[in-house]
Amino acid sequence: MKKIDKVIKRETFYVFYISAIFSILLQSIFLIIQKWDYTLILGNIYGLVAAVSNFFLMGISVQSALQKNPDDAKKQIKLSQSLRLLMLFVLAAIAYLIFRSNIYSFLTAIIPYLFPRIAIALRPLFKKD
Repeated sequence: MKKIDKVIKRETFYVFYISAIFSILLQSIFLIIQKWDYTLILGNIYGLVAAVSNFFLMGISVQSALQKNPDDAKKQIKLSQSLRLLMLFVLAAIAYLIFRSNIYSFLTAIIPYLFPRIAIALRPLFKKD
C-alpha cells in the first residue's frame, strides 16, 4: 500500500473537524426542542464516521488515480464514486434497521452525510495560502 499523502490527511481532518462542529449543532437543536436522548448521539456518530470515511476513501481514490493514464484514472474515479455511493446507501439502510424505532436517531445518522459538502464549501474561508 502506498503512503497516504499529507494533503489527504489534512483535508480529511478539516472535514472531520467541521463535521463534528455541525454534529454538535445538530445535537443542540434536538436538545432545544426537547427530543434529545442518547440514541441521537449514537446515530450522529454513526453518520459522522460514514461521511468522513467516504471523504477519506475519495481522497485515496484520487491519489491512486493520479498515478494512472487519463482513461484508466477516469474509470477508476467512476468506479470509486459508484462503490462509495453504494456504501453510503448500505450504511443508511443499516442505520434505518438499527434506529427505526426512533426516527430522530435515524435522521441524526443520515444528516451528517451532508456535512462534508458544507465543509468543502466553507474551505475557501479558512484556507491559508
